[in-house]
Amino acid sequence: MTNSISGKTGIDWAAFAAELAPVDTISEPVLVKKRSRDFFWYSPILNAQLRRSFGDLVALPKSASEMAHCLKTAHAHDAPVVLRGGGTGNYGQAVPLEGGLIIETTAMNRILEIRDGHVTTQAGANIQAVNAALHAQGQELAIFPSTQDIATIGGFVAGGSSGIGSVAQGMLRDPGNILSLRAMSVTDDPQERLFKGDDVNQIHHAWGMNGVITEVTLRTVPHRDRIGCMATFDTYRQAYAAGFALARAPDIAPRLVSTVDARICEYFPRLTGHIRPEKHLLVSLVPAEDMAAFRNLIANRGGHVDLAMSGAELKAANLPHVFAFSYNHTTLQVLKADRGATYLQVGCPVPPDPDAIARLRPQLGSDVWQHHEYSLIDGQIVTFDLPIVWFSTRDRLHEIEAIYESNGFTVYDAHTFMVEGGGLKNADYRHLAWKKRMDPKGLLNPGKSREWARVKDMSPEEIEAMIAD
Repeated sequence: MTNSISGKTGIDWAAFAAELAPVDTISEPVLVKKRSRDFFWYSPILNAQLRRSFGDLVALPKSASEMAHCLKTAHAHDAPVVLRGGGTGNYGQAVPLEGGLIIETTAMNRILEIRDGHVTTQAGANIQAVNAALHAQGQELAIFPSTQDIATIGGFVAGGSSGIGSVAQGMLRDPGNILSLRAMSVTDDPQERLFKGDDVNQIHHAWGMNGVITEVTLRTVPHRDRIGCMATFDTYRQAYAAGFALARAPDIAPRLVSTVDARICEYFPRLTGHIRPEKHLLVSLVPAEDMAAFRNLIANRGGHVDLAMSGAELKAANLPHVFAFSYNHTTLQVLKADRGATYLQVGCPVPPDPDAIARLRPQLGSDVWQHHEYSLIDGQIVTFDLPIVWFSTRDRLHEIEAIYESNGFTVYDAHTFMVEGGGLKNADYRHLAWKKRMDPKGLLNPGKSREWARVKDMSPEEIEAMIAD
């Protein structure tokens, strides 16, 4: 008897759970299935592919030694392993395609050290809790996701790429944002390895496939009294141009700049009465001392400041933080009302060109509603379109992608569970060389790499040699 929920392993999971003691485990099928899901249902394509994929057992280690025990046991039984933090990923990063052991890291949640300019935590530390501890010392994370209330540090590093703060601090992968991390091997004697400098990017955004993140040191910045701002405009071109101007304004230091199509704003019921209806929206976080300059910029760009509240004022008004209307929280707001929506991920021409956006909009059709995030890359302000798309068929989705591409926009695949599909790991085999070193049996998050089958029998050095080819 294998008591396998997934039906994909030949392992006796009751015996496996006993062998994991004293590590806490969850075997109740309903709870295991719940922890086998993330936010892949944002994509109807991924939802069809992943909704019946489940693990068999959940382990909740509380320390690095308990994590090592889980990995040693998995290695001995050839058990597939998927790591899970808060489960906020959009691509099925935390979904076990081949059944097996789900390791939830949320019990490994200690803040280990706070120093000026950085914080070190265990991988399962909740990001909102980390920021709260940092705020007490006048700091905050340089970059954090809009999902900070449930996301973990390890999950963000393993699966994220940008967030609140990226307009000022760049992408998570940029030098100095991830200062170091520790990752553990899946071997008969699991070992932690310290990655520093550029080497952190061999583990970052690899979806837990090439080492189990146990500890992370992230950059921090001074915590300032910031105002959540919402401004509205008559045209989307005005909003987009104002966002670009705000992102590079010399006298304003925003932590967030997002623009949102007026049609999307109709799905923000909590903002009714707080923003002008049927207007295009600019969402931002602005230092209190920069508010006069912010108001002048908005007025000069033809906009109107509808809402400007501190975090305490937003809470008193029973309003969410403004970053609940940015990044893929925007998608979530729509999906709460209508599961017929999905989204795309699109890189826009550099530098941002309001006229290019205006030319594109009528070509996209009424089923595509634009939403842009502003970031800093290589010293330049760039934008990414995360549009709401009303899904009809896969062919129509590809047609929309082709329209973007024919206008000089770069489409990143938001509807694949392959790590090479999103544009970050597809041109570099170094992360797979590290997978070979850290996970020689290929037990970590199996099925998520198109290239692993090609290289799994090579040495790490042979894999790295493929980069030159």
